[in-house]
Amino acid sequence: MTSREPSGQTLPFDTQRPQGRIVAYIDGGARGNPGPAGFGVRVEQADGTLIEEFAESIGVATNNVAEYRALLAALEWAKHHDHAQLHVRSDSLLLVQQMLGNYKVKNAGLQPLHARARVLAREIGRVTFEHVGRSLNAHADRLANTAMDGAKQL
Repeated sequence: MTSREPSGQTLPFDTQRPQGRIVAYIDGGARGNPGPAGFGVRVEQADGTLIEEFAESIGVATNNVAEYRALLAALEWAKHHDHAQLHVRSDSLLLVQQMLGNYKVKNAGLQPLHARARVLAREIGRVTFEHVGRSLNAHADRLANTAMDGAKQL
């Protein structure tokens, strides 16, 4: 069996990994852009059952850097937990379109984050991306805001 990576490359599918797709809701933000920044990630089973939530303050950064840091955290979590199928939901149209290859990554500060995300996605196996409205991303938004509050205190 094989899986398709968003770039169109076919990758081997390891059947020893946990079966079933997981969903990661991600959000990042900065107060001031750039300003105190953080991200939040909520990982669920496909049926919506919570698996884990986490957030991190990242100091001073831009909104887009915080969004990518959220993506990287979700991808690293999935890889660490040996998941081969991950569906990422984000309210950042820029991030989603860049990861799908529809938008170029012109910002030099985002290029290494994007490159690392592509590598992690390939290592996981099947990673898909979906742009969702903010109302559907409320849990990750709450986590990101908590992390931004923590970044203010740094």
